[in-house]
Amino acid sequence: MTEQYRTEKDSMGELQVPSDALYAAQTQRAIDNFPVSGLAMPPAFIKTVALIKQTAAKVNVELGEMDKAVADAIINAAQSIRDGQHQDQFPIDVFQTGSGTSTNMNVNEVIATLASRISGTAVSANDHVNMGQSSNDVIPTAIHVSAALECNNVLLPALTHLAGTIETKASSLDQVTKTGRTHLMDAMPIRFSQELGAWVLQIRNGIDRIQSTLPRVYKLAQGGTAVGTGINAHPQFAEQFAKLLSEETKLPFQPNASLFESLSCQDAIVELSSQLKVIAVSLTKIANDLRWMNSGPLAGLGEIELPALQPGSSIMPGKVNPVIPEAVAMVAAQVIGNDTTITIAGQSGSFQLNVMLPVIAYNILQSIELIANVSKLLADKAIAGFTIREDNLQIALAKNPILVTALNPIIGYAKAAEIAKAAYKQGRPIIDVAAEMTEIDRAELEKLLEPGHLTQGGIGH
Repeated sequence: MTEQYRTEKDSMGELQVPSDALYAAQTQRAIDNFPVSGLAMPPAFIKTVALIKQTAAKVNVELGEMDKAVADAIINAAQSIRDGQHQDQFPIDVFQTGSGTSTNMNVNEVIATLASRISGTAVSANDHVNMGQSSNDVIPTAIHVSAALECNNVLLPALTHLAGTIETKASSLDQVTKTGRTHLMDAMPIRFSQELGAWVLQIRNGIDRIQSTLPRVYKLAQGGTAVGTGINAHPQFAEQFAKLLSEETKLPFQPNASLFESLSCQDAIVELSSQLKVIAVSLTKIANDLRWMNSGPLAGLGEIELPALQPGSSIMPGKVNPVIPEAVAMVAAQVIGNDTTITIAGQSGSFQLNVMLPVIAYNILQSIELIANVSKLLADKAIAGFTIREDNLQIALAKNPILVTALNPIIGYAKAAEIAKAAYKQGRPIIDVAAEMTEIDRAELEKLLEPGHLTQGGIGH
């Protein structure tokens, strides 16, 4: 069956648009012009642009700029998009015009079509839905608002859940002592609670980093229109827009002190991305520690056993792999790559407009989503359920020659090193060798070399 088309017209002329499409000519031109990746703008971003259109219509009515019936139709049409309807009507590729004008007009056209149906009168994509706005302030505002919403509603709760899960696990393992490692080599003992406590602080520091950056993300471009001067927008538009948006989202949005800064650069999002990169680095460290501790089960460290989630090999029966930490590490790699893209894109603020806005939007939202999702998986499917292999821990502790460090103040570094080398060469517990090579009695050695005792600060002073 031949697909049916209708003729649409814009300032460049006529072209054919699928008859069932809610969008019009400018969207179709972008579909035709940018068959690049097949990647569309994220739903969270499209919903945020719809929120901006909805809020702008409310402001324009309050300021006496728009007929209430038209505004109500726009508000209702935008709400349907915010509710997740019509997502297939936003197909424009991420790699499009650098201002995001194509996506702005895509949303304008869809809302105009829906609003026209609701009101029974012609609603214009440019004159009504885009009233008091430009792509040049809408898209930067949408980047900030969507990122802020996703951070508050998705990312920060996920990171808080991860930190809490690690804290709970650490508390349950406070009395479990293991061999510490530096340079991947045996070092002084450490309690599991101390090791996991470091992970907790990494994640909580990551939360603090996001929260310290958000105040700059809350500052919006909306009201700057074409170049930051606010041409064609009511003088009170920016202030009223931020006020209504804050009431709707419960987040403290405000107009940026310089709308020129908001249009010409994306420094706040570059900063946010860099904080996400730090969290990705933290997650990589935690994931790799888990993989090392889980290694084996016979020929590795075998200190813990992660939950068995799926068969690990298509050829080796019985093999089980640390799939969640591996997924975490891959997410971290993607986020670090996204940060590089955002950094380069952030440099592209030529004069009054950054012209890599769509790829910034796509990557920052992907990074937020990936970290949030994988943090919950790491908490629930790896950390909460791993078990301790106490037998392996005790064998390693008993033979750890570095325990002799506790004897340094008594016998000196040189003698302690001699004992350590002998214990390692003979494969014997350090306490047995120390009993033979020093005059310290066995009971005192047991006290001095007890691994749990050595995890407390101030020993040897």
